[in-house]
Amino acid sequence: MFKDLVKQNRSYRGYDESRKVTREELLDLVDCARLTPSSVNRQPLRYYLAWEKEKVDRIQSLTKWAAALPDMTLPHPGMCPTAFIVICQDKKLAPTPFLKDVGIAAQTILLAAVEKGLGGCMIGNYNAKTVQEKLDLPENMEPMLIVAIGKPAEQVVLTEVGEDGNTAYYRDSQDVHYVPKRKLEDVIL
Repeated sequence: MFKDLVKQNRSYRGYDESRKVTREELLDLVDCARLTPSSVNRQPLRYYLAWEKEKVDRIQSLTKWAAALPDMTLPHPGMCPTAFIVICQDKKLAPTPFLKDVGIAAQTILLAAVEKGLGGCMIGNYNAKTVQEKLDLPENMEPMLIVAIGKPAEQVVLTEVGEDGNTAYYRDSQDVHYVPKRKLEDVIL
């Protein structure tokens, strides 16, 4: 069952905007994340939740999606996520980045979202200072990663990396998103 959740946990870039994500659902996702391991158990991560349309739209405008598809605007109009979680680090608790903690928390959030029939996308393409200012975050709260959350409304297909070794994701003429993955034997040393 866990492997099925991992396979379903894709970087979705298209959502059903009619399915709103609630504050309670976001709280449950963060509750899962707060229980994960933390480097030296410092627990410096804090979470900004956005489920109201105004805040969601504000965050959406601060992000850039799918850098590997520069000729395409994603999400497509009318297919934006209906919630965001901005993972921040309290620099008073940990002045240097706890990147492992951020990754563990984000993956946990997304796996918990999949279990609820939702999906998401980790977004690292944004200006942290601008996000901090636009969300009125305290100076010591540094945005580390933005996680989009919503009900996926696109098809994502895992494929094997071809003979050329190209791992770039792509879309076909029907807007199906393909994600090449290396074979198990190719990743074992």
